[in-house]
Amino acid sequence: MSILKLFCHTDDFCQWLATQENAKLLGVTRKRGPAPRLSLREVMTILIHFHQSHYRDFKAYFVQHVCEHMRSEFLTLVSYTRFVELMPSALPAMCLYLRARFGQATGVAFIDSTPLSVCHNRRIARHRVFAEVAMRGKSSMGWFYGFKLHLIVNDQGELLAVQLTPGNTDDRKPVPQMTKNLWGKLIGDRGYLSQALFEQLCARGLQLMAADRPLPITPIRKNMQNRLVVLEDKLLTRKRFVIGTIVDQLKNIPQIEHTRHRSQTNFIVNLIAGLIAYT
Repeated sequence: MSILKLFCHTDDFCQWLATQENAKLLGVTRKRGPAPRLSLREVMTILIHFHQSHYRDFKAYFVQHVCEHMRSEFLTLVSYTRFVELMPSALPAMCLYLRARFGQATGVAFIDSTPLSVCHNRRIARHRVFAEVAMRGKSSMGWFYGFKLHLIVNDQGELLAVQLTPGNTDDRKPVPQMTKNLWGKLIGDRGYLSQALFEQLCARGLQLMAADRPLPITPIRKNMQNRLVVLEDKLLTRKRFVIGTIVDQLKNIPQIEHTRHRSQTNFIVNLIAGLIAYT
């Protein structure tokens, strides 16, 4: 997406947001005092466009690309230090913008989680930025220190729900809250296997299925019973690669994971901007 088209999207959203009364309660509207030189829509555009560029470091992107080649697009461009100070002010609006970019439930959804490391395991003892909120967790790739990003997408690859939890959180814990408005079939990996969770979601009209083998098919665990399942459900579980592809894009095209964060708020801003860039 071009920088002009991206700015038009964010500008339309900011104009709509300015007409909403709830925006004042969320602190989205500007506080008293002199207005910053760079508007909210411009800050959002730069943050999102970074994740659509080839740069892996935001400072290099801002100094070498924005300051050098985009001064005609941003006439009141500020310094890098000042822009970093403006980033937290864009967080409420970007959260609402991400929610507006979510897709529609289609009856088939895929769920998965991915670790977001905030530092190398050898530096955990002296890490300070996320010392109070990050936790040690274990994924299929081994131990990590940081957070888990939980995602639900539909069969078209559109985001339906997102939640961030500490790294030691069980994958099944946020599922009931994330699936409040979903119906049909929910497909995940074996980490979501739970008879209690299956029955809880089934009572709301949502069938939980495990990758490669739906939950009611094979007794992967001793407390599960054999049941028959239609061929259509079995084939759906093989389409779980859809969400795996999305996770790979989020980590390799948008830079949602790196260990250079110096602020908890800007970590969230970077994550939200990467998710918006994907949508």
